[in-house]
This record gives sequence, C-alpha cells and structure tokens, in this order.
Amino acid sequence: MNKKLIGLSDIRRHFYRNEVPYWFVSATPFNLLGIDEWVRKFNFVNLIDCFDGHHPHVLAPPRDKDRVFESIEEITNHLLRHKDFVDEVESGGPGGKAVFLFFDEETEQICKELGLKVCFPPAKLREEMDSKIVTTRLGNEAGVPSVPNTLGKVDGYKSLLELAQRAGIGSDLVVQTAFGDSGHTTFFIDSEEDYRKYAEEIEAEDEVKIMKRIRCKGAALEACVTRHGTIVGPLMTELVGFKELTPYRGGWCGNEVNVEAFPQKVRDQARDYTFQFGEALKKRGYRGYFEVDYLLDLDRDELYLGEVNPRVTGASSMTNLAAFAHADAPLFLFHLLEYGDVDFEIDVDTLNQRWSDPDNIDDWGQLVIKYTSEEIQHVKKAPASGIYELQEDGSLQYMRMQTHRRTVQRDNRAFFLRIVGEGDYFYEGADLGILVSRGRLMNDNFELNERGRAWTKGIRSLYHGEPLIKAQEQRVAERIAEAGGFKML
Repeated sequence: MNKKLIGLSDIRRHFYRNEVPYWFVSATPFNLLGIDEWVRKFNFVNLIDCFDGHHPHVLAPPRDKDRVFESIEEITNHLLRHKDFVDEVESGGPGGKAVFLFFDEETEQICKELGLKVCFPPAKLREEMDSKIVTTRLGNEAGVPSVPNTLGKVDGYKSLLELAQRAGIGSDLVVQTAFGDSGHTTFFIDSEEDYRKYAEEIEAEDEVKIMKRIRCKGAALEACVTRHGTIVGPLMTELVGFKELTPYRGGWCGNEVNVEAFPQKVRDQARDYTFQFGEALKKRGYRGYFEVDYLLDLDRDELYLGEVNPRVTGASSMTNLAAFAHADAPLFLFHLLEYGDVDFEIDVDTLNQRWSDPDNIDDWGQLVIKYTSEEIQHVKKAPASGIYELQEDGSLQYMRMQTHRRTVQRDNRAFFLRIVGEGDYFYEGADLGILVSRGRLMNDNFELNERGRAWTKGIRSLYHGEPLIKAQEQRVAERIAEAGGFKML
C-alpha cells in the first residue's frame, strides 16, 4: 500500500522517484515544457519535432507533412496509434498514464486498448464544461459574473437586436459560439454589415452568447481542482488581437506574468472567483487542471468571467515555470496527483496565500507569433528552437540549443520554440513559434512595447518562404490552410 504523502516535500519526492511512464500526447510539447524535470519518466509524444531530435524526452514519429489534419484530437489519435509509440508503450510495461491538450471518446478507447490510464475527467464531461454557454451558466451559479449578456438562438440581424434589447445591452455587441478558438468564434458586431460577415456561422448555432461590448483588458489564471480544494495560480495578462502577432481580431497571442499589471484588489478578486468556480466544477464531477479568462472593464473597474478552458492551455508553460512553482511545485503536479494511485494531504489555503504573494511572482512574457499574410508559401528556412540574443541593430543571434526558458538570464535574451519548420507551409494563422523572455513585452496601456515589436520582427526575419509553383503542391497547401484553423497550442 502506498504511503500517504504529507506536504510538498513528500509530493516532490514522490514524482522524483516515479516509476510509471507518463506520456503527453499532442502536436507539440509547448504546453507542459519543463514538467519532465519534475516528474521522472515523463515523456512527450509529438507530431512536430520542435527540437530536431535534441530533446531527450521527446518522441516525434516520422510524419507526412502533406497529411491534412482536421483537429488536434485527430492528431492525438494518430500519434496514439503510431507504431513507434505503441512499441514504446509495450516496452515500458503495464501501468502507463496519458495526458493531452485535447482528446475525445475515441482517444479514451485507444488508451484502453493500450492499457494507458487517461489522467483527465471523461471526454464527455470535459467537452460539456468547455462550452462557453455552459460555463456562463456555471459562473452565474458560482457567483462569478460575466459581461452583461443574454443567451439565445439568432436567425437574423433583427432577432439579434431583439435579444440584445430585451437584455438591455445595446447594439454594439460581441457574439460568441459555444465552442472554438476565440480568434475564430468571437464576432464583433455593431451594424448589419458586420453581421452579414458572420451570419452563416452565427445562425448555424442552436444558441450563442450575446454580450455588451466593453473596453477591457484581458487576463488569464490557471487552477487545479483537488480533493482538498482548488489551488489557484497567479493572474496573468493576455495579449489579444495584436496585428503584429495574429491575423485574428480577438485572437490570443501571448501572456505576461507581472505583479504590477493589476492592482491587488483585482488579483484577489480573480483568485476568489477562480476558487468559487473550481468548487462549482467539483460539484459537476470535474477534477484537475483548468484555466479561466477574465475581462477587466476599464470604464467600470469590474472583473468579468470571459471563458473557461477545462484543460492545460497556452498559458500553462508560464504557470508551471514561474518562481512560485520552483519554490513549491508546478501546478500540474497536483493534477497528476488527482489521477495518481497515492493519497496526499495539502493545505490549499496556505498554498493559495503563498502563491498570491508578490514576492513569489517573477516577470515573464511570451509571444505566440503567427503567420499573418493571406499568401500561402512553402517554408524554405526556419530558425531552430533555443536561446537567442537581440542585437542592437535589431537582428537576432542564435546562442545555443535549449529545451525551455530556464537559462534565460539577460533582458536581451529569449527562448524560442519553433513550430513551423522547413518543408511546412505558411498560411494565414499558422503558428510560427513561441518566444519567451524575462521582463515585459507590453506597456502600461496593454500595447506591444518596443521590446515586443523588436523580438517579433527579429523572429519573422529568420523565416523565409517561396511561392507555390506546382499545382499539386498548391492543392495540398490550400487543404492544410483550410483545415488549419483549429487550436494547436
């Protein structure tokens, strides 16, 4: 019988001596970079080899770069079935465990056949909690308010205005569908002309969320529902819709961890709201990792629920590599404990208080750099993942290979994780890569600052493409571009 773990020291030792293989199966290792340094036998199984074979714990089976995937779930299931991965699982013996960014019921069945335990709530429950409609209602139940809104079926611009009028939220609106990346499924509408651009997508939904448009700052916060209560990480700013980084208005394109970005009152309120939401999720049977997006109304100084992601997210690498995580333990370790075979005891209140202490929050920022042109091209040159230095003339110098940001010590250095590589395609919205740097990448007005622009320009200068010539290549690239709108990170 396993000995009960008491406190953080026991928990850290438990994972340091772990004997059961863990597999993070996803398109890239980005979301959980660095967890393999805390958890023995933690491995990444990826479609994209971001490190060109140099990462000691990445398995990236050979792939056909012209194959078109329709979703991250399809990528996950493809990797689970790949012979290279099946051979690794069988050689590792029984008892392996699997974690994902996205998965579905097919994923669960494949894992059952492979003898792998899925370390998440059932896919059906996770999908239900992922709905923006459901989370709005759940937030209301938990006492976490949303931007003034109404929910309903829209079958034309007139019916949209009627719903908004009954709710008293005016005619300058933001409409969201239940599922999908906010960059693709959030629509800003203040005229019938705006509505016509998105009418087909909106009217295809049985129910949409219709919100009053507000002037706001975006924020994100990650947490974990455990048997002892909800553990809450620090409040991060969100970079949203910057044209230098993303072609999508309202599209997420990075985060910052900076204690001065929000007043203490807002940080405390976000922590309290997130704890309340986590406890509401627990009542629905949900356990483990989740992330909450918040909107701070700049005119009314009100904090509102944006949306909830019941999973690891693009902000997870920031949360799990922060100063408080190195002092205690990464938040994701508590998720793994919830699905482990050992009992544990932890003082959640004390941990939450310590993690909210400004002394335990260091300054980091990350930029998610997308291809913003509409022209599809073949990638002929792409930078390697690793540490780069920003020169005085704006150029970048490659310093060395590195698997995450740990060794970035100077303000003019950053870690870059390459996503799009040589032989891939440039298409609108394709993720070129993620850059992580100490210090701020935005100014006090939540605009990209000079450093942020310089790093973005420098990374883009390291990529080179060529127009497509062959008709067959053109058709493949167009299919990849058309299907490539799903969230990879």
